Parts: sequence; C-alpha cells; structure tokens
Amino acid sequence: MNYFNPENTICAITTGGGMSAIAVIRISGKKAIKITNKIFNKDISEVKTHTIHMGNITNNKEIIDEVLVSVFKENKSFTGEESVEISCHGSVYIQNKIIQLLIEKGCRIATAGEFTMRAFKNGKIDLSQAESVSDLIEGETKAAHKAALHQLKGGFSNKLQSLRGKLVDFASLIELELDFSEEDVEFADKKNFQNLLKEIRTNLKKLIESFKLGNVIKNGIPVAILGAPNVGKSTLLNCLLDEEKAIVSDISGTTRDAIEDNLVIEGYNFRFIDTAGIRNTADTIENLGIKKSLAKAESSEIILFLIDASTDIQNQVLELEKLKQSHSEKIIIVLNKIDVARKSINLENTISISAKNKVGIDSLKQKLLDFVNITEINDNESIVTNLRHYEELSLALHEIETVINGINSGISSDFLAINIRQALFHLGSITGEVTTDDLLGNIFSKFCIGK
Repeated sequence: MNYFNPENTICAITTGGGMSAIAVIRISGKKAIKITNKIFNKDISEVKTHTIHMGNITNNKEIIDEVLVSVFKENKSFTGEESVEISCHGSVYIQNKIIQLLIEKGCRIATAGEFTMRAFKNGKIDLSQAESVSDLIEGETKAAHKAALHQLKGGFSNKLQSLRGKLVDFASLIELELDFSEEDVEFADKKNFQNLLKEIRTNLKKLIESFKLGNVIKNGIPVAILGAPNVGKSTLLNCLLDEEKAIVSDISGTTRDAIEDNLVIEGYNFRFIDTAGIRNTADTIENLGIKKSLAKAESSEIILFLIDASTDIQNQVLELEKLKQSHSEKIIIVLNKIDVARKSINLENTISISAKNKVGIDSLKQKLLDFVNITEINDNESIVTNLRHYEELSLALHEIETVINGINSGISSDFLAINIRQALFHLGSITGEVTTDDLLGNIFSKFCIGK
C-alpha cells in the first residue's frame, strides 16, 4: 500500500455519498494539474493559484459535465502540495465517471485520511490539529465544534510546544552536564529547573482534568432519570425531547429497559436515560430492569432523582438517601407533579416541575448546565477531548513528578535525564514531533476517504 508515498497523485470524492446538487472531487499531488488537464477542456498549467475556472470534463470529446475547477499551486493548499478541486453536479454517475477518468490518467484513490496525512507530513498542521479535523467533521453540537476548532487553530498544540520547548532547553543542559561529568561542572540552574517542572506539572494537571469535560462535550453528557415507579420519569423524558419516546402508563413497572435519547441544550449534548422504577418487587423481569437502572446511575455524569409530590414521599426520600451514600455529588433532586401536590413539601436543593404540564422545565435545563459548569468555557481555554492525548499527558505527568521527586531526593542527573527524555517523548507524541507509522496509520484510518 502506497499510503505514505508522496510521489503518488491521489483523488477522492470529498462530499457525502449519494446524489446531491453539487459534489466536490479533490486531487492532490505533484501531477494534480497535469492529470486534470487531460480531462478538462481548458489548460490550467499557467493559471494563478487560488483561482476558479469554468469548463467541461470530457472523455474523447464526449462532455461528461460542466464543472468549476479550483486550482491551488505549490504549498498553498490544505495538503501542502499541488491540489485541484472539481465541483461537479452531484449525480452518482457523474462523480464515478470523473473518478474513473482521473484513475485512467494517473491518479489513485486516496486512502482514509490521506489528504490530512499529507497536510501533516508537509508541515501544514501538527498531529493534534490533524486529529481535530476529524472531530470538527463529526462534531454535532456547538460545544464540540468550539473545542475542535480551538484545537485546529493550534491552541492546544501551541501550549504543549511551549512547555516542551522549555523542557528541551533544560534537558540539553543536563545532557551537557553528563558529557562533562568528570569535570564536575553545572550548566543547568536547578532552582529554575524546579520552577519549570512545577509549571509544567500544573499545566499538565489542568489539561488532564479538562478531559472529563472534554469527553462529555465530545460524546454527550449521560443523565440517568431515576425514582420510584410512576413518579413521572417517562413523562419527563417525553417532555424534554418533545416527543412520545417512552410509554407512559399508570401501571407500575411499565418501563423495564433503559430508553435513551439525546437533547442539545444551548449547544451541549445531553444523553437522557429513562430507567425502570426503583422498588421492591417479586417480578424477575422488573428486577432486571431495576438492576440496569442502578448500573446506569453508576455510569452517568448526572442523576435526576424524581420525587412524586402528589403522594407520601417518605419511602421515596429513603431511596434517595440510599443513593446519596454513593452518588451524592451528581444527584439533582426533582420534585414532580407540583400541580397536583396535596401539601407543601420541604426538601432542600430541589427543582420543582410538572412534567405533564411542562412547568419548570426551563429551570431544570439551566440547572443541568450549571451542574456540569460548562457555561464557564471560554474561547481561549484548551480542553482535552481525545483519549490518546489524555493518556500521553498522564504518562508525561508521571515522568515530570518522578523528576521532581528525584531532585528533592538528590538523585543524580543521569537518572533524571531518563525520565526527562520520556516526558519529552510523551509530549512529542501528541503533536507528532515523535511518532511511528503504526500510530499514524491507526489515527488516519479512522478518517473518511475524502479527508
């Protein structure tokens, strides 16, 4: 497979599959313009870069389609190499015919993520920025878009490169000390070095801690709806989603399996999970549903615990207290059916709603936003959304802490140098300054063909 061969000129359909009004075919490589000239009725060899030309794609004088051809010369393209984009009509036949002609004239079909791979190889973007391209394409919410765009612009990688650059400077001085170890000289200021290590540690910890938020931004925030049977869990789910997603019945134990669906609130994706009512029952199937409910509580970021305000709440509060023993930090208490409540209920830190009448729902949504503190995100904040980055940052932090402890313990520079090299390796792996073909293959294989 010629995945990494820059000598090849590659092509692919970059727009979504199937029929559409317009489709775009991308060509990139040393012969992109030469090959396009063979099927385009106008010579684009001498045209200026970043220009668009209208004409026909032909095959032996047969007109295939009237198209627009965009030309990007030298390194002034996304890939950093000569590129052409053909905007044609979105007929499947036309798209496939143009691709067929390009292959006949010397192109090969691009592999998954190969255009972005070439951008990385040609120094247009680093590896973390390349990965953000995929996140930008797949992002379904405002928050996911903002996080991916910040990374694509280099916000995350700039911070890492700055930290890594400072560490490299000190590492080189320590390596120099080792070269002159017999002469007992000291090139690195240990005090400044310690301050730098503490700065790096602080920044790494902040980035690592941001992964929890980054993960929910990227994958959605799981919210389990728990409570006794008939407290209105399914009604609340339907109310939030504004559709009859879950079956609503006065019969206890109607919901036996978890029902999930997503809702975007102010640009953030919440994944709501309706669960079986929690109670003591002899019904085997219902008990399985209750076990699933408790399992969903374990894996969720937020628990909405519903209490029925129209009935005696004593037993419901007892179940709430049991749940608080292990999940107090992520519980939001929701007092439902306030429109038919028989008496005033005095419970602290509750949100009062009527899911049936859609009363208090806006307050509940705001509470959800406040609870996960995502409203504090700003445009300049780096948030880790990639599991690979999280793992490399964690490994780098371990090495940095080992160096700090080693300095405090008086360990010699030659041992410290090993940990410093490892920290540099892990930081460099994120941006692609240190990499392997296996790693690159794994990352870019997850991209779509046209990107």
